[in-house]
Amino acid sequence: MEEKLTTLRDSAAMRWTALLLLALAMFCSYIFMDILSPIKDLMQSTRDWDSTAFGTMQGAETFLNVFVFFLIIAGIILDKMGVRFTAVLSGAVMLIGGLIKYYAVSEAFMGSGLETWFTNHLNYIPGFQELGVAPFYEGMPASAKVAALGFMIFGCGVEMAGITVSRGIVKWFKGRETALAMGSEMALARLGVATCMIFSPFFAKLGEKVDVSRSVAFGVVLLCIALMMFIVYFFMDKKLDSQTGEAEEKDDPFKISDIGKILSSGGFWLVALLCVLYYSAIFPFQKYAVNMLQCNLTLTEADASTFWGGSTVTIIQYLIMLAVAICSFTSNFSKNKTAKVGLMAAAVVALVVYCWMGYMRGTAETIFAVFPLLAVAITPILGNYVDHKGKAASMLMIGSLLLIICHLTFAFILPQFKGSAAGGVIVAYLTILVLGASFSLVPAALWPSVPKLVDEKIIGSAYALIFWIQNIGLWLFPLLIGKVLDKTNTDIIDQMKQGLIDAETAATSYNYTWPLVMLACLGVAALILGIVLKAVDKKQHLGLEEPNIK
Repeated sequence: MEEKLTTLRDSAAMRWTALLLLALAMFCSYIFMDILSPIKDLMQSTRDWDSTAFGTMQGAETFLNVFVFFLIIAGIILDKMGVRFTAVLSGAVMLIGGLIKYYAVSEAFMGSGLETWFTNHLNYIPGFQELGVAPFYEGMPASAKVAALGFMIFGCGVEMAGITVSRGIVKWFKGRETALAMGSEMALARLGVATCMIFSPFFAKLGEKVDVSRSVAFGVVLLCIALMMFIVYFFMDKKLDSQTGEAEEKDDPFKISDIGKILSSGGFWLVALLCVLYYSAIFPFQKYAVNMLQCNLTLTEADASTFWGGSTVTIIQYLIMLAVAICSFTSNFSKNKTAKVGLMAAAVVALVVYCWMGYMRGTAETIFAVFPLLAVAITPILGNYVDHKGKAASMLMIGSLLLIICHLTFAFILPQFKGSAAGGVIVAYLTILVLGASFSLVPAALWPSVPKLVDEKIIGSAYALIFWIQNIGLWLFPLLIGKVLDKTNTDIIDQMKQGLIDAETAATSYNYTWPLVMLACLGVAALILGIVLKAVDKKQHLGLEEPNIK
Protein backbone atom coordinates (compact mmCIF):
# COMPACT_ATOMS: atom_id res chain seq x y z
CA MET A 1 0.00 0.00 0.00
CA GLU A 2 1.36 3.41 -0.97
CA GLU A 3 2.07 5.64 2.02
CA LYS A 4 0.24 8.95 1.98
CA LEU A 5 2.54 11.99 1.87
CA THR A 6 2.34 13.98 5.09
CA THR A 7 3.53 17.60 5.13
CA LEU A 8 3.53 20.42 7.64
CA ARG A 9 0.40 21.70 5.92
CA ASP A 10 -1.42 18.44 6.71
CA SER A 11 -0.79 18.98 10.42
CA ALA A 12 -3.39 21.26 12.02
CA ALA A 13 -0.86 22.26 14.70
CA MET A 14 1.72 23.30 12.10
CA ARG A 15 -0.84 25.14 9.95
CA TRP A 16 -2.04 27.18 12.90
CA THR A 17 1.52 27.78 14.11
CA ALA A 18 2.35 29.30 10.72
CA LEU A 19 -0.79 31.42 11.01
CA LEU A 20 0.19 32.51 14.53
CA LEU A 21 3.60 33.73 13.32
CA LEU A 22 2.00 35.77 10.53
CA ALA A 23 -0.72 37.11 12.84
CA LEU A 24 1.76 38.18 15.54
CA ALA A 25 3.79 40.07 12.93
CA MET A 26 0.65 41.88 11.77
CA PHE A 27 -0.35 42.49 15.40
CA CYS A 28 2.91 44.40 15.92
CA SER A 29 2.55 46.32 12.66
CA TYR A 30 -1.03 47.34 13.50
CA ILE A 31 0.21 48.83 16.75
CA PHE A 32 2.76 50.98 14.95
CA MET A 33 0.26 51.94 12.23
CA ASP A 34 -1.87 53.81 14.78
CA ILE A 35 0.84 54.65 17.33
CA LEU A 36 0.14 58.41 17.17
CA SER A 37 -3.65 58.15 16.80
CA PRO A 38 -4.53 58.17 20.52
CA ILE A 39 -2.17 61.09 21.20
CA LYS A 40 -3.32 63.51 18.49
CA ASP A 41 -3.96 66.10 21.20
CA LEU A 42 -0.38 65.71 22.50
CA MET A 43 1.04 66.09 18.99
CA GLN A 44 -0.79 69.40 18.72
CA SER A 45 0.27 70.67 22.15
CA THR A 46 3.91 69.44 22.07
CA ARG A 47 4.82 69.45 18.36
CA ASP A 48 2.41 72.11 16.95
CA TRP A 49 0.68 69.67 14.59
CA ASP A 50 -2.77 71.00 13.71
CA SER A 51 -5.41 68.66 12.23
CA THR A 52 -4.22 69.28 8.67
CA ALA A 53 -0.62 68.41 9.56
CA PHE A 54 -1.75 65.36 11.52
CA GLY A 55 -4.02 64.17 8.69
CA THR A 56 -1.36 64.78 6.04
CA MET A 57 1.18 62.76 8.02
CA GLN A 58 -1.30 59.92 8.63
CA GLY A 59 -2.28 59.82 4.96
CA ALA A 60 1.40 59.65 3.97
CA GLU A 61 1.45 56.00 5.01
CA THR A 62 -0.05 54.99 1.67
CA PHE A 63 1.42 57.76 -0.54
CA LEU A 64 4.17 55.68 -2.21
CA ASN A 65 1.83 52.71 -2.54
CA VAL A 66 -0.67 54.82 -4.46
CA PHE A 67 1.38 57.28 -6.49
CA VAL A 68 4.58 55.30 -7.09
CA PHE A 69 2.55 52.09 -7.52
CA PHE A 70 4.68 50.32 -4.94
CA LEU A 71 1.86 47.92 -4.07
CA ILE A 72 1.72 46.73 -7.67
CA ILE A 73 5.48 46.21 -7.51
CA ALA A 74 5.02 44.37 -4.21
CA GLY A 75 2.49 42.06 -5.85
CA ILE A 76 4.93 41.31 -8.67
CA ILE A 77 7.69 40.62 -6.11
CA LEU A 78 5.33 38.31 -4.23
CA ASP A 79 4.36 36.36 -7.35
CA LYS A 80 7.97 36.23 -8.58
CA MET A 81 9.90 35.65 -5.33
CA GLY A 82 7.30 33.93 -3.17
CA VAL A 83 5.81 34.34 0.28
CA ARG A 84 8.80 33.87 2.55
CA PHE A 85 11.20 36.27 0.79
CA THR A 86 8.52 38.96 0.58
CA ALA A 87 7.56 38.49 4.23
CA VAL A 88 11.12 39.13 5.49
CA LEU A 89 11.56 42.03 3.06
CA SER A 90 8.34 43.66 4.27
CA GLY A 91 9.44 43.31 7.90
CA ALA A 92 12.77 45.01 7.18
CA VAL A 93 11.11 47.87 5.25
CA MET A 94 8.62 48.46 8.10
CA LEU A 95 11.47 48.68 10.63
CA ILE A 96 13.44 51.22 8.54
CA GLY A 97 10.37 53.44 8.20
CA GLY A 98 9.63 53.12 11.90
CA LEU A 99 13.12 54.25 12.88
CA ILE A 100 12.83 57.37 10.68
CA LYS A 101 9.46 58.23 12.22
CA TYR A 102 10.90 57.80 15.71
CA TYR A 103 13.73 60.22 14.95
CA ALA A 104 11.26 62.77 13.55
CA VAL A 105 9.29 63.06 16.79
CA SER A 106 12.27 62.71 19.14
CA GLU A 107 13.94 65.49 21.12
CA ALA A 108 17.11 64.94 19.05
CA PHE A 109 15.36 66.22 15.93
CA MET A 110 14.07 69.41 17.56
CA GLY A 111 16.46 72.30 16.98
CA SER A 112 18.72 70.26 14.70
CA GLY A 113 20.06 71.36 11.34
CA LEU A 114 17.86 68.75 9.73
CA GLU A 115 14.79 70.39 11.24
CA THR A 116 15.86 73.72 9.74
CA TRP A 117 16.41 72.11 6.33
CA PHE A 118 12.99 70.46 6.28
CA THR A 119 11.35 73.68 7.47
CA ASN A 120 12.77 75.53 4.46
CA HIS A 121 12.43 72.77 1.88
CA LEU A 122 9.83 70.35 0.44
CA ASN A 123 7.20 73.07 0.63
CA TYR A 124 6.52 72.73 -3.08
CA ILE A 125 6.48 69.39 -4.93
CA PRO A 126 6.24 69.98 -8.71
CA GLY A 127 3.38 68.09 -10.33
CA PHE A 128 1.92 66.75 -7.12
CA GLN A 129 1.22 70.28 -5.85
CA GLU A 130 -0.73 71.17 -9.01
CA LEU A 131 -2.77 67.98 -8.72
CA GLY A 132 -3.49 68.70 -5.05
CA VAL A 133 -1.94 65.42 -3.86
CA ALA A 134 1.38 66.64 -2.47
CA PRO A 135 2.52 64.86 0.73
CA PHE A 136 3.83 68.16 2.17
CA TYR A 137 2.73 71.78 2.13
CA GLU A 138 3.93 75.27 3.03
CA GLY A 139 3.91 75.69 6.80
CA MET A 140 3.84 71.98 7.63
CA PRO A 141 5.99 71.37 10.74
CA ALA A 142 9.39 69.84 9.90
CA SER A 143 8.84 67.00 12.35
CA ALA A 144 5.58 66.13 10.58
CA LYS A 145 7.37 66.10 7.21
CA VAL A 146 10.08 63.68 8.37
CA ALA A 147 7.52 61.57 10.22
CA ALA A 148 5.55 61.44 6.96
CA LEU A 149 8.65 60.24 5.08
CA GLY A 150 9.19 57.48 7.61
CA PHE A 151 5.51 56.58 7.52
CA MET A 152 5.63 56.34 3.71
CA ILE A 153 8.41 53.75 3.95
CA PHE A 154 6.64 51.91 6.76
CA GLY A 155 3.46 51.95 4.65
CA CYS A 156 5.27 50.22 1.79
CA GLY A 157 6.34 47.48 4.18
CA VAL A 158 3.04 47.03 6.01
CA GLU A 159 0.94 46.83 2.86
CA MET A 160 3.46 44.42 1.33
CA ALA A 161 3.13 42.39 4.52
CA GLY A 162 -0.66 42.48 4.21
CA ILE A 163 -0.77 40.93 0.74
CA THR A 164 1.98 38.48 1.71
CA VAL A 165 0.10 37.27 4.79
CA SER A 166 -3.09 36.84 2.74
CA ARG A 167 -1.17 34.82 0.16
CA GLY A 168 0.56 32.81 2.89
CA ILE A 169 -2.77 31.86 4.46
CA VAL A 170 -4.09 30.73 1.07
CA LYS A 171 -0.93 28.65 0.64
CA TRP A 172 -1.26 26.91 4.01
CA PHE A 173 -5.07 26.63 4.23
CA LYS A 174 -6.36 26.24 0.66
CA GLY A 175 -9.13 23.63 0.62
CA ARG A 176 -9.31 23.78 4.39
CA GLU A 177 -10.43 26.47 6.89
CA THR A 178 -9.43 29.47 4.72
CA ALA A 179 -12.03 31.98 5.93
CA LEU A 180 -11.64 30.86 9.55
CA ALA A 181 -7.86 31.29 9.25
CA MET A 182 -8.13 34.75 7.68
CA GLY A 183 -10.71 35.84 10.19
CA SER A 184 -8.62 34.55 13.10
CA GLU A 185 -5.49 36.28 11.78
CA MET A 186 -7.30 39.60 11.54
CA ALA A 187 -8.90 39.12 14.95
CA LEU A 188 -5.49 38.72 16.57
CA ALA A 189 -3.90 41.46 14.48
CA ARG A 190 -6.65 43.90 15.45
CA LEU A 191 -5.87 43.43 19.09
CA GLY A 192 -2.95 45.63 18.09
CA VAL A 193 -5.42 48.51 17.80
CA ALA A 194 -6.53 48.06 21.42
CA THR A 195 -2.92 47.61 22.56
CA CYS A 196 -1.94 50.82 20.80
CA MET A 197 -4.85 52.78 22.30
CA ILE A 198 -3.90 51.69 25.82
CA PHE A 199 -0.12 51.86 25.73
CA SER A 200 0.69 54.74 23.37
CA PRO A 201 -0.66 57.40 25.81
CA PHE A 202 0.76 55.35 28.70
CA PHE A 203 4.33 55.63 27.40
CA ALA A 204 3.92 59.25 26.26
CA LYS A 205 2.80 60.34 29.74
CA LEU A 206 5.14 58.05 31.68
CA GLY A 207 7.23 60.04 34.16
CA GLU A 208 7.03 63.73 34.94
CA LYS A 209 7.43 64.99 31.37
CA VAL A 210 5.22 64.17 28.38
CA ASP A 211 7.33 62.74 25.54
CA VAL A 212 5.55 61.44 22.44
CA SER A 213 8.74 59.79 21.13
CA ARG A 214 8.49 57.13 23.85
CA SER A 215 5.27 55.92 22.25
CA VAL A 216 6.94 55.60 18.85
CA ALA A 217 9.95 53.84 20.44
CA PHE A 218 7.54 51.26 21.87
CA GLY A 219 6.21 50.70 18.35
CA VAL A 220 9.72 50.33 16.90
CA VAL A 221 10.55 47.58 19.40
CA LEU A 222 7.43 45.73 18.26
CA LEU A 223 8.50 46.10 14.61
CA CYS A 224 11.73 44.31 15.56
CA ILE A 225 9.60 41.49 16.94
CA ALA A 226 7.52 41.44 13.73
CA LEU A 227 10.68 41.00 11.68
CA MET A 228 11.73 38.09 13.90
CA MET A 229 8.31 36.44 13.41
CA PHE A 230 8.71 36.68 9.63
CA ILE A 231 12.20 35.18 9.82
CA VAL A 232 10.92 32.18 11.80
CA TYR A 233 8.09 31.81 9.27
CA PHE A 234 10.72 31.89 6.48
CA PHE A 235 12.31 28.65 7.69
CA MET A 236 8.95 27.00 8.36
CA ASP A 237 7.70 27.84 4.88
CA LYS A 238 10.94 26.63 3.31
CA LYS A 239 10.50 23.28 5.08
CA LEU A 240 6.98 22.99 3.65
CA ASP A 241 8.23 23.55 0.11
CA SER A 242 10.96 20.95 0.56
CA GLN A 243 8.25 18.44 1.54
CA THR A 244 5.81 19.27 -1.25
CA GLY A 245 8.40 19.81 -3.96
CA GLU A 246 6.81 23.15 -4.82
CA ALA A 247 9.17 25.83 -6.12
CA GLU A 248 9.03 29.10 -4.21
CA GLU A 249 9.80 31.04 -7.39
CA LYS A 250 7.14 30.89 -10.10
CA ASP A 251 7.85 28.95 -13.27
CA ASP A 252 5.92 31.44 -15.39
CA PRO A 253 7.29 34.99 -15.39
CA PHE A 254 4.94 37.81 -14.50
CA LYS A 255 3.25 39.37 -17.52
CA ILE A 256 1.38 42.66 -17.79
CA SER A 257 -1.43 40.66 -19.33
CA ASP A 258 -1.95 39.09 -15.88
CA ILE A 259 -3.15 42.45 -14.59
CA GLY A 260 -5.44 42.69 -17.60
CA LYS A 261 -7.00 39.34 -16.68
CA ILE A 262 -7.70 40.60 -13.17
CA LEU A 263 -9.10 43.96 -14.26
CA SER A 264 -11.43 42.32 -16.78
CA SER A 265 -13.32 40.61 -13.96
CA GLY A 266 -16.47 42.52 -12.97
CA GLY A 267 -16.64 40.64 -9.69
CA PHE A 268 -13.08 41.70 -8.88
CA TRP A 269 -13.94 45.37 -9.40
CA LEU A 270 -16.99 45.19 -7.17
CA VAL A 271 -14.99 43.51 -4.40
CA ALA A 272 -12.15 46.03 -4.80
CA LEU A 273 -14.48 49.05 -4.67
CA LEU A 274 -16.30 47.60 -1.67
CA CYS A 275 -12.93 47.24 -0.02
CA VAL A 276 -11.85 50.84 -0.60
CA LEU A 277 -15.17 52.27 0.56
CA TYR A 278 -15.39 50.10 3.66
CA TYR A 279 -11.81 50.42 4.81
CA SER A 280 -11.78 54.17 4.10
CA ALA A 281 -14.61 54.52 6.61
CA ILE A 282 -12.73 52.51 9.25
CA PHE A 283 -8.95 52.99 9.20
CA PRO A 284 -8.92 56.80 8.80
CA PHE A 285 -11.59 56.99 11.52
CA GLN A 286 -9.32 55.02 13.88
CA LYS A 287 -6.70 57.74 13.56
CA TYR A 288 -9.14 60.37 14.83
CA ALA A 289 -11.47 58.27 17.01
CA VAL A 290 -9.79 59.03 20.35
CA ASN A 291 -9.78 62.76 19.64
CA MET A 292 -13.42 62.54 18.51
CA LEU A 293 -14.33 60.99 21.87
CA GLN A 294 -12.29 63.63 23.72
CA CYS A 295 -14.33 66.30 21.94
CA ASN A 296 -17.74 64.67 22.49
CA LEU A 297 -17.54 63.07 25.93
CA THR A 298 -17.49 64.73 29.33
CA LEU A 299 -14.47 62.99 30.82
CA THR A 300 -12.64 63.71 34.05
CA GLU A 301 -9.24 62.04 33.95
CA ALA A 302 -8.32 60.39 37.24
CA ASP A 303 -5.68 62.08 39.40
CA ALA A 304 -2.21 60.65 38.80
CA SER A 305 -1.70 60.14 42.54
CA THR A 306 -4.66 57.74 42.76
CA PHE A 307 -4.96 54.10 41.68
CA TRP A 308 -7.15 55.02 38.69
CA GLY A 309 -4.61 57.56 37.46
CA GLY A 310 -1.50 55.47 38.07
CA SER A 311 0.46 53.16 35.80
CA THR A 312 -0.56 49.93 37.54
CA VAL A 313 -4.18 50.21 36.42
CA THR A 314 -3.03 50.33 32.78
CA ILE A 315 -1.40 46.91 33.05
CA ILE A 316 -4.37 45.45 34.96
CA GLN A 317 -6.85 46.78 32.40
CA TYR A 318 -4.79 45.41 29.53
CA LEU A 319 -4.65 41.97 31.16
CA ILE A 320 -8.43 42.05 31.55
CA MET A 321 -8.72 43.01 27.88
CA LEU A 322 -6.58 39.99 26.97
CA ALA A 323 -8.85 37.83 29.12
CA VAL A 324 -11.85 39.07 27.11
CA ALA A 325 -10.06 38.31 23.83
CA ILE A 326 -8.72 34.89 24.86
CA CYS A 327 -11.95 33.62 26.43
CA SER A 328 -14.19 34.82 23.59
CA PHE A 329 -11.81 33.60 20.88
CA THR A 330 -11.15 30.14 22.33
CA SER A 331 -14.85 29.58 23.01
CA ASN A 332 -15.26 29.24 19.23
CA PHE A 333 -13.07 26.14 19.22
CA SER A 334 -14.43 24.41 22.33
CA LYS A 335 -16.23 21.14 21.63
CA ASN A 336 -17.69 20.95 25.12
CA LYS A 337 -20.92 22.97 25.36
CA THR A 338 -20.46 23.68 29.07
CA ALA A 339 -16.91 24.92 28.52
CA LYS A 340 -18.05 27.06 25.58
CA VAL A 341 -20.79 28.74 27.64
CA GLY A 342 -18.40 29.19 30.57
CA LEU A 343 -15.76 30.86 28.38
CA MET A 344 -18.31 33.21 26.83
CA ALA A 345 -19.69 34.11 30.26
CA ALA A 346 -16.17 34.82 31.52
CA ALA A 347 -15.56 37.01 28.45
CA VAL A 348 -18.77 39.02 29.07
CA VAL A 349 -17.92 39.56 32.74
CA ALA A 350 -14.35 40.60 31.87
CA LEU A 351 -15.67 42.98 29.20
CA VAL A 352 -18.02 44.65 31.68
CA VAL A 353 -15.16 45.03 34.18
CA TYR A 354 -12.92 46.45 31.45
CA CYS A 355 -15.55 49.01 30.42
CA TRP A 356 -16.13 50.04 34.04
CA MET A 357 -12.39 50.55 34.52
CA GLY A 358 -12.25 52.67 31.37
CA TYR A 359 -15.04 54.86 32.74
CA MET A 360 -13.29 55.21 36.11
CA ARG A 361 -10.02 56.20 34.43
CA GLY A 362 -11.81 58.86 32.38
CA THR A 363 -9.62 58.57 29.28
CA ALA A 364 -10.91 58.40 25.71
CA GLU A 365 -8.17 56.04 24.56
CA THR A 366 -9.18 53.31 27.02
CA ILE A 367 -12.80 53.67 25.90
CA PHE A 368 -11.99 53.28 22.20
CA ALA A 369 -9.71 50.32 22.97
CA VAL A 370 -12.82 48.08 23.10
CA PHE A 371 -13.09 48.51 19.31
CA PRO A 372 -11.65 45.12 18.31
CA LEU A 373 -12.92 43.04 21.24
CA LEU A 374 -16.31 42.01 19.83
CA ALA A 375 -14.62 41.44 16.48
CA VAL A 376 -12.20 39.00 18.14
CA ALA A 377 -15.16 37.05 19.48
CA ILE A 378 -17.25 36.83 16.32
CA THR A 379 -14.71 36.88 13.46
CA PRO A 380 -13.90 33.15 13.83
CA ILE A 381 -17.65 32.42 13.98
CA LEU A 382 -18.24 34.38 10.77
CA GLY A 383 -15.21 32.83 9.08
CA ASN A 384 -16.37 29.34 10.03
CA TYR A 385 -19.85 30.17 8.74
CA VAL A 386 -18.49 31.34 5.37
CA ASP A 387 -16.32 28.20 5.13
CA HIS A 388 -19.29 25.87 5.68
CA LYS A 389 -22.39 27.88 4.66
CA GLY A 390 -21.19 30.72 2.41
CA LYS A 391 -23.18 34.01 2.20
CA ALA A 392 -20.05 36.22 1.91
CA ALA A 393 -21.78 38.88 -0.21
CA SER A 394 -24.69 39.09 2.25
CA MET A 395 -22.27 39.61 5.14
CA LEU A 396 -20.65 42.52 3.32
CA MET A 397 -24.06 44.20 3.02
CA ILE A 398 -24.77 43.74 6.73
CA GLY A 399 -21.34 45.17 7.58
CA SER A 400 -22.00 48.26 5.46
CA LEU A 401 -25.37 48.85 7.12
CA LEU A 402 -23.85 48.65 10.62
CA LEU A 403 -21.10 51.02 9.50
CA ILE A 404 -23.65 53.67 8.46
CA ILE A 405 -25.56 53.38 11.74
CA CYS A 406 -22.40 53.70 13.86
CA HIS A 407 -20.99 56.80 12.14
CA LEU A 408 -24.36 58.57 12.24
CA THR A 409 -24.63 57.72 15.94
CA PHE A 410 -21.21 59.28 16.57
CA ALA A 411 -22.21 62.34 14.52
CA PHE A 412 -25.66 63.13 15.91
CA ILE A 413 -26.50 61.06 19.00
CA LEU A 414 -23.25 61.01 20.98
CA PRO A 415 -22.97 64.86 21.13
CA GLN A 416 -26.43 64.95 22.76
CA PHE A 417 -24.91 63.27 25.83
CA LYS A 418 -22.30 66.00 26.31
CA GLY A 419 -22.50 66.79 30.00
CA SER A 420 -23.68 63.31 30.96
CA ALA A 421 -20.51 61.39 31.72
CA ALA A 422 -22.11 57.96 32.24
CA GLY A 423 -24.65 58.30 29.40
CA GLY A 424 -22.06 59.42 26.87
CA VAL A 425 -19.63 56.64 27.80
CA ILE A 426 -22.35 53.96 27.52
CA VAL A 427 -23.40 55.19 24.06
CA ALA A 428 -19.74 55.34 23.02
CA TYR A 429 -18.98 51.82 24.24
CA LEU A 430 -22.00 50.26 22.52
CA THR A 431 -21.38 52.06 19.23
CA ILE A 432 -17.66 51.22 19.20
CA LEU A 433 -18.37 47.54 19.89
CA VAL A 434 -20.91 47.36 17.05
CA LEU A 435 -18.50 49.16 14.70
CA GLY A 436 -15.83 46.60 15.56
CA ALA A 437 -18.30 43.81 14.88
CA SER A 438 -19.13 45.26 11.46
CA PHE A 439 -15.41 45.46 10.73
CA SER A 440 -15.04 41.74 11.39
CA LEU A 441 -17.43 40.94 8.55
CA VAL A 442 -14.93 42.12 5.93
CA PRO A 443 -11.94 39.80 6.53
CA ALA A 444 -14.25 36.86 7.12
CA ALA A 445 -16.23 37.46 3.92
CA LEU A 446 -14.19 39.56 1.48
CA TRP A 447 -10.62 38.28 1.50
CA PRO A 448 -11.45 34.56 1.11
CA SER A 449 -13.58 35.50 -1.92
CA VAL A 450 -10.62 36.73 -3.98
CA PRO A 451 -9.31 33.22 -4.89
CA LYS A 452 -12.76 32.53 -6.37
CA LEU A 453 -12.40 35.47 -8.76
CA VAL A 454 -8.87 35.05 -10.20
CA ASP A 455 -6.46 32.33 -11.27
CA GLU A 456 -4.26 30.91 -8.49
CA LYS A 457 -1.05 31.97 -10.29
CA ILE A 458 -1.93 35.66 -10.00
CA ILE A 459 -3.52 35.75 -6.55
CA GLY A 460 -0.61 37.86 -5.27
CA SER A 461 -1.14 40.44 -8.00
CA ALA A 462 -4.90 40.40 -7.37
CA TYR A 463 -4.44 41.11 -3.67
CA ALA A 464 -1.90 43.81 -4.57
CA LEU A 465 -4.37 45.53 -6.90
CA ILE A 466 -7.12 45.45 -4.27
CA PHE A 467 -4.74 46.82 -1.65
CA TRP A 468 -3.60 49.53 -4.11
CA ILE A 469 -7.19 50.62 -4.76
CA GLN A 470 -7.83 50.48 -1.01
CA ASN A 471 -4.74 52.60 -0.36
CA ILE A 472 -6.14 55.43 -2.47
CA GLY A 473 -8.88 55.80 0.15
CA LEU A 474 -6.48 55.30 3.05
CA TRP A 475 -4.30 58.12 1.69
CA LEU A 476 -7.17 60.47 0.86
CA PHE A 477 -9.50 60.26 3.84
CA PRO A 478 -7.12 60.94 6.76
CA LEU A 479 -6.14 64.06 4.84
CA LEU A 480 -9.78 64.99 4.12
CA ILE A 481 -10.85 64.47 7.73
CA GLY A 482 -8.07 66.81 8.90
CA LYS A 483 -8.92 69.45 6.35
CA VAL A 484 -12.66 69.25 7.05
CA LEU A 485 -11.98 69.55 10.78
CA ASP A 486 -9.93 72.71 10.31
CA LYS A 487 -12.40 74.21 7.80
CA THR A 488 -15.45 73.55 9.99
CA ASN A 489 -13.80 74.65 13.24
CA THR A 490 -12.35 78.01 12.23
CA ASP A 491 -13.65 79.59 15.44
CA ILE A 492 -11.45 77.30 17.54
CA ILE A 493 -8.41 77.97 15.36
CA ASP A 494 -9.01 81.74 15.54
CA GLN A 495 -9.36 81.64 19.33
CA MET A 496 -6.11 79.73 19.61
CA LYS A 497 -4.30 82.22 17.37
CA GLN A 498 -5.64 85.08 19.47
CA GLY A 499 -4.45 83.40 22.65
CA LEU A 500 -7.97 83.00 24.04
CA ILE A 501 -7.49 79.24 24.43
CA ASP A 502 -4.31 77.17 24.54
CA ALA A 503 -3.38 74.40 22.09
CA GLU A 504 -4.30 71.68 24.59
CA THR A 505 -7.85 73.02 25.02
CA ALA A 506 -8.23 73.56 21.27
CA ALA A 507 -7.18 69.96 20.55
CA THR A 508 -10.18 68.61 22.49
CA SER A 509 -12.81 71.13 21.32
CA TYR A 510 -13.42 70.16 17.68
CA ASN A 511 -16.86 69.52 16.18
CA TYR A 512 -16.64 66.19 14.32
CA THR A 513 -20.13 66.16 12.76
CA TRP A 514 -19.16 66.70 9.10
CA PRO A 515 -16.20 64.30 8.99
CA LEU A 516 -18.45 61.59 10.46
CA VAL A 517 -21.24 62.32 7.94
CA MET A 518 -18.63 61.99 5.19
CA LEU A 519 -17.63 58.54 6.51
CA ALA A 520 -21.29 57.48 6.78
CA CYS A 521 -21.72 58.34 3.08
CA LEU A 522 -18.93 55.87 2.30
CA GLY A 523 -20.99 53.24 4.10
CA VAL A 524 -24.04 54.08 1.97
CA ALA A 525 -21.98 53.66 -1.21
CA ALA A 526 -20.59 50.35 0.11
CA LEU A 527 -24.11 49.10 0.86
CA ILE A 528 -25.25 49.90 -2.69
CA LEU A 529 -22.22 48.08 -4.13
CA GLY A 530 -22.90 45.11 -1.85
CA ILE A 531 -26.42 44.82 -3.25
CA VAL A 532 -25.02 44.99 -6.81
CA LEU A 533 -22.34 42.39 -5.97
CA LYS A 534 -24.93 39.95 -4.67
CA ALA A 535 -27.00 40.39 -7.83
CA VAL A 536 -23.94 39.89 -10.08
CA ASP A 537 -22.89 36.82 -8.08
CA LYS A 538 -26.33 35.29 -8.55
CA LYS A 539 -26.29 36.00 -12.28
CA GLN A 540 -22.69 35.04 -13.08
CA HIS A 541 -22.30 32.26 -10.47
CA LEU A 542 -19.08 33.66 -9.01
CA GLY A 543 -19.49 31.46 -5.97
CA LEU A 544 -19.34 34.25 -3.37
CA GLU A 545 -22.47 32.98 -1.63
CA GLU A 546 -21.19 29.40 -1.71
CA PRO A 547 -19.15 27.76 1.10
CA ASN A 548 -15.36 27.51 0.82
CA ILE A 549 -15.31 23.91 2.04
CA LYS A 550 -17.25 21.58 -0.26
